Amino acid sequence: MTGIVSGPNLCSNFFPPERWSGAGRGPARIISYPMHAERLTRRMACIPPGHWAVGVSGGADSVALVSLLRSRAELSLYVVHLDHQTRGQASAEDARFVERLAAQWNLPCRTSLRSQIEAGLKDLPSNASARYRAVRMELFRQAAGAQNLQGVILAHHADDQAETILQRLIRSSAWGGLCGMSAQTTLGGLRVLRPLLNVRRQELRDYLRAIGQDWREDASNQSDDYLRNRLRRWLERTPELHAALLRLADHCRQLRQWVSENALALPEGFEATELTRLPRLLARESARRWLVARGAPAGELSEAVLDRLIEMAADGASPPRQNFPGGLLVGRRSGIISKAAADGR
Repeated sequence: MTGIVSGPNLCSNFFPPERWSGAGRGPARIISYPMHAERLTRRMACIPPGHWAVGVSGGADSVALVSLLRSRAELSLYVVHLDHQTRGQASAEDARFVERLAAQWNLPCRTSLRSQIEAGLKDLPSNASARYRAVRMELFRQAAGAQNLQGVILAHHADDQAETILQRLIRSSAWGGLCGMSAQTTLGGLRVLRPLLNVRRQELRDYLRAIGQDWREDASNQSDDYLRNRLRRWLERTPELHAALLRLADHCRQLRQWVSENALALPEGFEATELTRLPRLLARESARRWLVARGAPAGELSEAVLDRLIEMAADGASPPRQNFPGGLLVGRRSGIISKAAADGR
């Protein structure tokens, strides 16, 4: 059932070693807090001082994030919420909850309808999840630009990370996709921070119950219609898999770092052997960098496209002039790979 989940008011005795909590549903249970407040507060120390947007859905994760960020006096927070318009009145109630919460905490707030943001976007993904994600990021960009903010802070946590990696594994993602979400990244010119990627979902809910803070529950998260929900429940039943997925992501990030440090920055015209002598992972990254520097859109450079440039360098019998994404024409002449002119020179 969609609605508000409440926790008992324990603010008068903040974070004792043990505390009863029933969250208003069923018998109370004991929650232990080993370094609980300190651990969560330390996660906020990585946020640079300044003005930041915070994406707030009204769910436990984002409400906990805002609550923790408020402990940093040198942060100026701007709450941003997208009404996805997918659950009728419940979606509208989520937006009102976020507005009330922001007002309660004296934080400026912007809420927008998905239809309003979509109206200004072109070429949106057909997949619903990808489309909503694109709309959210556009809203964050608009808010950051309008308010002169440094970027946006999001509440993705360790369980989200494990679910993302498992979902990409099922979809046969390349190793780069198995790195998972980054704690700091830039997407379309927008700086994005995720300070909770090493925090478990339950820890955030326990934190909110301990301080007596309400949040909203999205009933669609319980539906088996969505693959992500099915994967979430599977991971809940197999905690050892959760840890293994996070280790896999860590190993992939280390590999990504090695590739980044060892790939070449090829010159405008380079000898084909400079590319062919490299291991395939380094050759692909070197090819990607060279193509991007020549104007090819990074998002269109699949492994197949990169391998075509490598093959062009390796096989003298392959076509000496080939088209690449972004209208880029590449030529091979006397063993030299370079950007080719349309007139054949």
